[in-house]
Amino acid sequence: MGNACYYLDEKFLSSSLLSKNLKVSIYKTVILLVVLYGCETWILTLREEQRLRVFENKVLRKIFRAERDEVTGEWRKLHNAELHALYSSPDIIRNIKSRRLRWAGHVARMGESRNAYRLLVGRPEGIRPFGRPRRRWEDNIKMDLREVRYDGRDWINLAQDRDLWRAYENVWTKRDEVTGEWRKLHKTELHALYSSPDIIRNIKFRRLRWAGHVARTGESRNGYRVLVGRPEGKRPLGRPRRRWEDNIKMDLREVGYDDRDWINLAQIGTNGGLM
Repeated sequence: MGNACYYLDEKFLSSSLLSKNLKVSIYKTVILLVVLYGCETWILTLREEQRLRVFENKVLRKIFRAERDEVTGEWRKLHNAELHALYSSPDIIRNIKSRRLRWAGHVARMGESRNAYRLLVGRPEGIRPFGRPRRRWEDNIKMDLREVRYDGRDWINLAQDRDLWRAYENVWTKRDEVTGEWRKLHKTELHALYSSPDIIRNIKFRRLRWAGHVARTGESRNGYRVLVGRPEGKRPLGRPRRRWEDNIKMDLREVGYDDRDWINLAQIGTNGGLM
């Protein structure tokens, strides 16, 4: 469909009567919309991404044409970097990744009654065929997030925060102010746009709040008995595993409290405000 749309509009893209800005507008509003229809659900391999880049470069070369070499005086095709410098917009793959992340966040925020959400979190029954597993749509989402320095382990919970998720979407449409090239946002830029406590600070705040609640529940509650009790028997050999209480003590040390008797401190009811 994309090639058919391109050849229908080819006479406009090669016309000397139309400005280059108008030709770029035709590409964005006519050809690109046809090519990217339904791209939010695509499962792309590297080979398919390369084919899409080749198609976009073909269209851009038709728009910007050849130029005369300053040294030899001969006409030559523009290099890919020169094309995208003239295009001054995110390339087709960045557009796809941004739209795919936007749709992924929308699906992740749907309720369990929606078919799209059930397809996302469900697992098919039966035995899969032999050989390497096919790439899934969720694999593309995780790869996109890893490229912007998020490990992608629990992206569905991350997507519940619209502002933070929107910042990850916009990573693919950020232009460098010095070089003019499209680049990924750095972590500090992401959190400056997010303007809220990051996910780790949220976890530590909620953990301290829950620790204070458990410490005030009293000896009759199971949660308190599990907190202050000590398991019987010998522990296994090797380095002890980190306990939940160890995390609480580390969180308190980060805010300047020595954590010696945090259970008594929690009786005051103010420990949640430390973070």
